[in-house]
Amino acid sequence: MKILVIGELCIDKFIYGSVTRMCPEAPVPVLNPTEEIENRGMAGNVVENLKVLKKDLEIIHWHQVNNLEKVRFVEKKSNHMIVRVDYGETTAIQTLGFLSPERKKTISESDFVIISDYNKGFLTHDDIMNISSLNNYVFLDSKKILTEEIIRKIHLVKLNEIEYKNNKFIVDKNPDKFIITLGSKGVMYKNTVYPSKNPQETIDVSGAGDTFVSAFSLKYYLSKNILESIEFANDVCADVVGKKGVAVPDERFILRDF
Repeated sequence: MKILVIGELCIDKFIYGSVTRMCPEAPVPVLNPTEEIENRGMAGNVVENLKVLKKDLEIIHWHQVNNLEKVRFVEKKSNHMIVRVDYGETTAIQTLGFLSPERKKTISESDFVIISDYNKGFLTHDDIMNISSLNNYVFLDSKKILTEEIIRKIHLVKLNEIEYKNNKFIVDKNPDKFIITLGSKGVMYKNTVYPSKNPQETIDVSGAGDTFVSAFSLKYYLSKNILESIEFANDVCADVVGKKGVAVPDERFILRDF
């Protein structure tokens, strides 16, 4: 199976440490670093989730060349994030640009395409429309304000609760096109909420949206059953949010039956 992922790549870095005192110069805690963990983030995390969920996939990832980095400073015992520092967003990043005949061929020959659009500048509205015109199974996860024109040829769009509120008018007009993740409340599709059947204590939600779009898209392409796919993605996300940092699912979720 050949999957194309298109969207921004970053490095997610977690610096864990202990806090035993407050800073004498300002009312902030002093973190003594003890551990540092790095992961591929944003659309890179979509790729990492896909690798776990099904073996022997051919995954292609188109992303910007600029380096983006999110550094989180976290008190390890409580998993409380003290601050996040983002690097690389003060200048414009490289755009996807012209779709060459070779790139168009890659899009059309992929079994399905995931557009993981963090709205950092890599993808324009026109890029999304051009990509979705070349493949019947394009799944969109976007931070943009969407339009009828953008979603016309998209197969399904995944939004979180805040993104839904920003796009409520278009979602309510096209309920069959949108899947809305609601955190611990579950997932809404066509105005019906499907709760997680295995809710877990939330340790860290970092990367949970990437996990959902990966699990849902893969399961849906294989099964063509949207409710089964929502249930599967809910279960996978329940596992991931119970782990610290940007995590990937346990291997018990590997899709072996297809």
